[in-house]
Amino acid sequence: MPGFESTLGIVASKPMPLRVLVADDDRDTANVLAALLRDEGHDVHTALRGDEVSEIDRLIRPDIVILDINMPGMSGYAVACELRERRGPLAPLLIALSGSWKERADQRVAEQLGFDHYLLKPCEPARLLALVNAFGRRARGEASGGQ
Repeated sequence: MPGFESTLGIVASKPMPLRVLVADDDRDTANVLAALLRDEGHDVHTALRGDEVSEIDRLIRPDIVILDINMPGMSGYAVACELRERRGPLAPLLIALSGSWKERADQRVAEQLGFDHYLLKPCEPARLLALVNAFGRRARGEASGGQ
């Protein structure tokens, strides 16, 4: 079946859809990031308060959580600590977003509290997608090359 091999090649090259949670108290930021990630084929959920993240995490078990640092209810720092503690080695990839905490010391604190990456607002969409795509490739067990 000549078409069968061709179809397999297309399926194999498509990015793996990931479950992503975007948490930001700025509704516009959350919606823009969610739309960007949905356009890439990912299953995206949003939260507008830090204290909503834990419950959503329990329900959908996201692969990636993108967290604003300064949110009502619970800071992104506190959320990151909770997710790392509760899920241990199965914790999602944690990406911090901050428009307020822009110093290198703030980034070091985020790293110590369990964030994998730290982006400043407004974040460059290409940078965010590069992080998400690299994680997706690792999750599929592909070699990290050619981004």
